[in-house]
Amino acid sequence: MRYDLDDLRLFLGIVAEGTITGGARRMHLSLPSASARVRALEHHAGVELLIRGRRGVRPTPAGATLARHARDVLDRTARLDSAVASHTRPPAAPLTLLCGGSARYRLVPQALVTFLRAHPDIDVTVSERRTPGTLRLLADGEADLGVVVDAEARDCGLVTEVLGDDSLVVIGQAGGALAGRSGLTYSEVAEHPLVGLDSGSSLRRWIEKHLGPRAPVARHRTTVADLNVLVALAAAGVGLAVVPRRAVDPDHPLDVCELREPWARRRHLLARGAKEGPPAPAVEALAEHLRRAGAQPTAPRTSHTVDKSAVSDPFPTAVPRSYRSGS
Repeated sequence: MRYDLDDLRLFLGIVAEGTITGGARRMHLSLPSASARVRALEHHAGVELLIRGRRGVRPTPAGATLARHARDVLDRTARLDSAVASHTRPPAAPLTLLCGGSARYRLVPQALVTFLRAHPDIDVTVSERRTPGTLRLLADGEADLGVVVDAEARDCGLVTEVLGDDSLVVIGQAGGALAGRSGLTYSEVAEHPLVGLDSGSSLRRWIEKHLGPRAPVARHRTTVADLNVLVALAAAGVGLAVVPRRAVDPDHPLDVCELREPWARRRHLLARGAKEGPPAPAVEALAEHLRRAGAQPTAPRTSHTVDKSAVSDPFPTAVPRSYRSGS
């Protein structure tokens, strides 16, 4: 059986969105056209690939197998296109990926490592932007992909999908003030000395925006520009810190507990630039690597590791605010 690559992209989009409508929107197809493609795919496969229900669709065991292999096929196809193109035309402009401060730690670096290794002929420019700025550039077609926060991306008019959890948590020295705690409100957090990010950071602005004028006055022992430095200070016992869960290495010797505030629950979304036609293979390949990074485990809800000797040099490398690889 011969598989059409656009059909495979459509099928993966349907599986990711959970609806044929969502998959059709990704591929810029009408719903009848997308449905016909899926029926033809099932006819040629000789087996049902989707279980259809009132609330959407989900893959059958055969569909899950097809989706798994389709990802590999499309990834290899993008690599093939890139390798051949490198001999027939000048180097293409780098892909442009925009992300917020929290995505710049662990999620985007993990995706870049695997993508750049798999695609040595494709460059990527990564820049840090707050969600509103990212959405404007994507809407203007000036970027290929963006990682944004769901609460600020509602009704943005762009094609988006969920990447993973970006909820805020409270961290502190293992065996310290958070020992035995499963969660705190911000008022309870503010009763302790804190360490935080500089006032210009997107995370600091997010927190202050939702606290309002009646928020308790917290004592910040120091503020820093780098999230990794902030995590290291909290691990060393300088003060408690409020950080995105994804910014905390699951193996780091820290106590981690929930921040019990409605505004602390948030998710990362992958948003696509508003460009005509189906996404380029390289863009779709980078999106797939971001999905895989988003599926990686985050810090546990609570952690009470007491090996404090392990925090002597807790400064992992983060991707810079503006990064051009492969140049």
